Amino acid sequence: MKLHTTARASVAALLIAGCQLAHAHAFPTHQAPSAGATATTSQKDVAIDFDDALEPAFSSIAVTDAQGKSVTSGKAVVDPSNTKHMSVALNPLTPGDYSVAWVAVADDGHRTQGHYTFKVK
Repeated sequence: MKLHTTARASVAALLIAGCQLAHAHAFPTHQAPSAGATATTSQKDVAIDFDDALEPAFSSIAVTDAQGKSVTSGKAVVDPSNTKHMSVALNPLTPGDYSVAWVAVADDGHRTQGHYTFKVK
Protein backbone atom coordinates (compact mmCIF):
# COMPACT_ATOMS: atom_id res chain seq x y z
CA MET A 1 0.00 0.00 0.00
CA LYS A 2 2.86 2.39 0.85
CA LEU A 3 4.37 1.82 -2.61
CA HIS A 4 1.17 3.05 -4.28
CA THR A 5 1.18 6.20 -2.15
CA THR A 6 4.82 6.91 -3.03
CA ALA A 7 4.15 6.30 -6.72
CA ARG A 8 1.13 8.63 -6.67
CA ALA A 9 3.17 11.33 -4.93
CA SER A 10 5.91 10.98 -7.55
CA VAL A 11 3.42 11.24 -10.43
CA ALA A 12 1.80 14.29 -8.83
CA ALA A 13 5.19 15.97 -8.41
CA LEU A 14 6.06 15.31 -12.06
CA LEU A 15 2.73 16.73 -13.23
CA ILE A 16 3.19 19.87 -11.18
CA ALA A 17 6.73 20.32 -12.49
CA GLY A 18 5.50 19.76 -16.05
CA CYS A 19 2.79 22.38 -15.64
CA GLN A 20 5.33 24.89 -14.38
CA LEU A 21 7.63 24.21 -17.34
CA ALA A 22 4.77 24.57 -19.80
CA HIS A 23 4.12 28.08 -18.53
CA ALA A 24 7.79 29.05 -18.85
CA HIS A 25 7.52 29.76 -22.59
CA ALA A 26 6.08 32.91 -24.17
CA PHE A 27 3.33 32.30 -26.74
CA PRO A 28 1.42 34.89 -28.80
CA THR A 29 -1.99 35.96 -27.54
CA HIS A 30 -2.67 38.64 -30.18
CA GLN A 31 -1.11 39.62 -33.50
CA ALA A 32 -1.67 42.73 -35.65
CA PRO A 33 -2.08 42.13 -38.45
CA SER A 34 -3.23 38.65 -37.54
CA ALA A 35 -2.43 35.41 -39.34
CA GLY A 36 -4.26 35.26 -42.67
CA ALA A 37 -5.49 38.86 -42.39
CA THR A 38 -5.68 41.32 -45.24
CA ALA A 39 -4.03 44.62 -44.33
CA THR A 40 -3.80 47.87 -46.27
CA THR A 41 -0.73 49.61 -47.65
CA SER A 42 -0.98 51.98 -44.68
CA GLN A 43 0.05 49.21 -42.24
CA LYS A 44 2.86 50.83 -40.19
CA ASP A 45 4.00 47.95 -38.01
CA VAL A 46 3.59 44.36 -36.91
CA ALA A 47 2.79 43.96 -33.22
CA ILE A 48 2.53 40.77 -31.17
CA ASP A 49 1.36 40.38 -27.58
CA PHE A 50 2.63 37.38 -25.60
CA ASP A 51 1.44 35.57 -22.48
CA ASP A 52 4.77 36.02 -20.69
CA ALA A 53 7.35 38.80 -20.33
CA LEU A 54 10.07 38.87 -23.00
CA GLU A 55 13.82 39.32 -22.84
CA PRO A 56 14.34 42.20 -25.33
CA ALA A 57 17.94 41.31 -26.24
CA PHE A 58 16.96 37.91 -27.64
CA SER A 59 13.40 38.41 -28.97
CA SER A 60 12.68 39.51 -32.53
CA ILE A 61 10.18 39.92 -35.36
CA ALA A 62 11.19 39.69 -39.02
CA VAL A 63 8.79 40.60 -41.84
CA THR A 64 9.56 39.72 -45.46
CA ASP A 65 7.78 40.11 -48.78
CA ALA A 66 7.00 37.28 -51.23
CA GLN A 67 10.56 37.46 -52.59
CA GLY A 68 12.04 37.06 -49.10
CA LYS A 69 13.19 40.70 -48.87
CA SER A 70 12.98 42.36 -45.46
CA VAL A 71 10.35 45.10 -45.18
CA THR A 72 11.13 46.14 -41.63
CA SER A 73 12.43 49.54 -40.68
CA GLY A 74 14.80 48.82 -37.81
CA LYS A 75 14.79 46.13 -35.14
CA ALA A 76 11.86 44.79 -33.17
CA VAL A 77 11.24 46.55 -29.86
CA VAL A 78 9.86 45.13 -26.63
CA ASP A 79 7.74 47.81 -24.93
CA PRO A 80 9.50 48.73 -21.65
CA SER A 81 6.16 49.52 -19.97
CA ASN A 82 4.62 46.21 -21.15
CA THR A 83 7.28 43.55 -21.65
CA LYS A 84 4.68 41.18 -23.11
CA HIS A 85 4.33 43.44 -26.19
CA MET A 86 6.79 43.46 -29.10
CA SER A 87 6.54 45.35 -32.39
CA VAL A 88 8.58 46.23 -35.43
CA ALA A 89 8.13 49.21 -37.76
CA LEU A 90 7.54 48.55 -41.44
CA ASN A 91 8.71 50.28 -44.60
CA PRO A 92 5.82 51.29 -46.91
CA LEU A 93 4.09 48.11 -48.11
CA THR A 94 2.85 47.30 -51.59
CA PRO A 95 0.08 44.82 -52.42
CA GLY A 96 1.21 41.23 -51.99
CA ASP A 97 1.94 38.45 -49.52
CA TYR A 98 4.06 38.96 -46.41
CA SER A 99 5.61 36.56 -43.90
CA VAL A 100 6.17 37.24 -40.23
CA ALA A 101 8.73 35.19 -38.28
CA TRP A 102 9.00 35.79 -34.55
CA VAL A 103 11.30 34.61 -31.79
CA ALA A 104 10.26 35.09 -28.18
CA VAL A 105 12.66 34.48 -25.33
CA ALA A 106 10.90 34.60 -21.98
CA ASP A 107 12.48 36.30 -18.97
CA ASP A 108 13.52 32.86 -17.69
CA GLY A 109 15.40 32.09 -20.93
CA HIS A 110 12.96 29.68 -22.60
CA ARG A 111 12.72 30.25 -26.36
CA THR A 112 9.72 29.85 -28.65
CA GLN A 113 9.33 30.78 -32.28
CA GLY A 114 6.72 30.82 -34.98
CA HIS A 115 5.63 32.33 -38.24
CA TYR A 116 2.51 33.35 -40.12
CA THR A 117 1.47 35.22 -43.25
CA PHE A 118 -0.79 38.12 -44.12
CA LYS A 119 -1.77 39.92 -47.34
CA VAL A 120 -1.77 43.55 -48.34
CA LYS A 121 -4.34 44.84 -50.82
